[in-house]
Amino acid sequence: MKILVVEDDLSMQRSIGMGLRKFGYAVDAASDGEEALRMTEIHEYDAVVLDWNLPRIDGIDVLREIRKDDPDIKVLILSARYEVEDKIFGLDAGANDYMAKPFHFRELEARLRALLRRRFIQTDTRLSHGEIRIDTALKVAYVQERRIEVTKKEYGVLEYLMLNTNKVVSAEEMIEHLWDSSADGFSNSLKVHINSLKKKLAEHLGEQEVIKNRRGLGYYLTEVQLDAD
Repeated sequence: MKILVVEDDLSMQRSIGMGLRKFGYAVDAASDGEEALRMTEIHEYDAVVLDWNLPRIDGIDVLREIRKDDPDIKVLILSARYEVEDKIFGLDAGANDYMAKPFHFRELEARLRALLRRRFIQTDTRLSHGEIRIDTALKVAYVQERRIEVTKKEYGVLEYLMLNTNKVVSAEEMIEHLWDSSADGFSNSLKVHINSLKKKLAEHLGEQEVIKNRRGLGYYLTEVQLDAD
């Protein structure tokens, strides 16, 4: 999943970005309201972590502008304002969640996960597809009950495909949601990670191929079953 962190405190911005990357998120950052709006116009984000007090354009005005173009993107406001009235104002302005500073990073990450589950109409932290299961909280994957050792990017690819089991996902869409905006869209990186993931799944699924490519369109999941012992 791809997150935009909008925070003018560069130390906090770096800290949040580093923490989210450790959990496997692709992260872009903006330091003021103008930059944030420019980035949301160019790129597609799954969620935005938005500071209220920003240079150039206030965070609430940024939120309102985002909502004009994208009513579905998940926005979590971070603010030093902690009064109930401030939280109500932020939520009424269109935020999906509100956290007062100081905050604990693990709570921030948990709230983002909860928001992203809502985006994909998902209520459980666990997703299943045939014999494959992932835990979106722990960021781990299993075939039946056997854990598969995957990299963060391989997990991200599998998670995104499982969140979109009803469609073919283009390579461009996957790069947009799983890599930060500095990534080269023409790079072979996605194909390398998918091929590596397919090999790891094949160790448990045998010759049955669960990730398939529809030439010119993208990738999709097929459902396979293991023979009973």
